[in-house]
Amino acid sequence: MAKPFVIHTPKEIEKIRLAAQATAYVRDELVRRVCAGMSTLEVDQLAAALIAETGGRSAFLGYGGFPGHICISVNEEVVHGIGRADRILSCDDIVSIDVGVALDGGIGDSAFTFGLKEELPIAVEELLKYTQESLMAGIAAAVCGNYIADISRAIQTVAQNHNFGIVRDLVGHGCGTKLHEPPEVPNYVRGSRGIKLQPGMVLAIEPMLNLGTDKVVIDRFDKWTVRTRDKSLSAHFEHTVLITDNQPEILTWQKTM
Repeated sequence: MAKPFVIHTPKEIEKIRLAAQATAYVRDELVRRVCAGMSTLEVDQLAAALIAETGGRSAFLGYGGFPGHICISVNEEVVHGIGRADRILSCDDIVSIDVGVALDGGIGDSAFTFGLKEELPIAVEELLKYTQESLMAGIAAAVCGNYIADISRAIQTVAQNHNFGIVRDLVGHGCGTKLHEPPEVPNYVRGSRGIKLQPGMVLAIEPMLNLGTDKVVIDRFDKWTVRTRDKSLSAHFEHTVLITDNQPEILTWQKTM
């Protein structure tokens, strides 16, 4: 029977840290460089070049048959969007960039949603602000001795306080030496409190919130892209986080000297 969680060794954690830093670099460079007029395929190609710069490889390309180097999801697309030559970004779009880098035995996973113009409608600003706030609330609850449900509850509280739909069909997950490891990390409270958090666990915490319903559908043509059923806008933020004896360590924040 498979273990319900993974405790990583100090040697593995050092490799995961390096991969997470590479992930953060690629994510932040994409957020800085992506602009209106680019196709989402060009964004994917840029991501491939940036990942190559780190010495790593895409953790997504070929995973379960996924055809992209990263996930690029626009507007009502929640996750798993694939770069396309015919999908040209507009200044009115919001874009979710989900990046995974595998490097020397470690893996990092992180996502960020942003608008392509400086001034966004208030509802969109709030969607981005509070989805990111829900992520940080979830991370703050990811302390040794707490349970998975404490993370879920923190995320759910922020989302519900601001009347956003919480995507329930997709969840966060363990991440470290494999892209997806146990346990699952839901963005809402299920029936049980889940696994007790222990030092050495690495979690990808990733709220996905919608302006409308929580319901989603999968594109019937590409079989990957997940969209909101009511076509409302969606935001996705994600960090890879290490559980420690003290406060959680956000591995996908770029470290500076």
